[in-house]
Amino acid sequence: MITRVPNLKRSLRIAVALLGASAALGACTHTDQDTVTGSIPNDYRQRHPIVVQEANRTTEVFVGTGRGGLTSAQRSDIAGLAETWLREGTGGIVIDMPVNTPNARVAADSLREIRGILAAAGVPPRGITIRNYRPTDPRQFATIRVNYPRITADAGPCGVWPEDLGPSIKNKGYLENRPYYNLGCATQRNLAAMVDSPSDLVQPRAESPAYTPRRSMAFDKYRKGTTTTTQYPEADKAKLSEVGK
Repeated sequence: MITRVPNLKRSLRIAVALLGASAALGACTHTDQDTVTGSIPNDYRQRHPIVVQEANRTTEVFVGTGRGGLTSAQRSDIAGLAETWLREGTGGIVIDMPVNTPNARVAADSLREIRGILAAAGVPPRGITIRNYRPTDPRQFATIRVNYPRITADAGPCGVWPEDLGPSIKNKGYLENRPYYNLGCATQRNLAAMVDSPSDLVQPRAESPAYTPRRSMAFDKYRKGTTTTTQYPEADKAKLSEVGK
């Protein structure tokens, strides 16, 4: 009996150590699974948040090899870009010019007209930077790229399907009736594209001043006791016909 007690104690210590190690390993595995599953939020606004960041707006001017200058549509594009730059630009305008291409000489002639349109719209000369580039692919058409940085809103990317939509061993949220991952992504992306100013997604705008002439006219009618509603005589012309009643 005396010789067997140390062996029994040693066996008990080994068994306890093995049980503790297996429990520790099992706990680690279970914790990792819970973390991965719980890392995907159910709210589509958290799965696909709208991010406000700085990005470039680019207008490409296509120029051929035998005609210099801009077309009327291209002049309108450059004038519109200059107008939006004054309103939303966060940096200078950068013009990428093609070099060592068949249309390089014509592009140089068009550049003078582009700079003239920008200057006429109020863009200072120090706000324009010229950079040269050469297309890496010889089949690529070389254009004049006019771009500037601005604050923009974006969401996505959309079309990501990490799990099946139907019942599957890969879709653990199907039985829990959780929304699929791509739900709401297109809505968030469209909202980000349609908003006039990305700051509107973060904070409200300041109240604009009231239109004083119209407000004074309404108050004057109110003091006289007359109706303050606006009369639209042409509204009668939009009524449906009563023929056949």
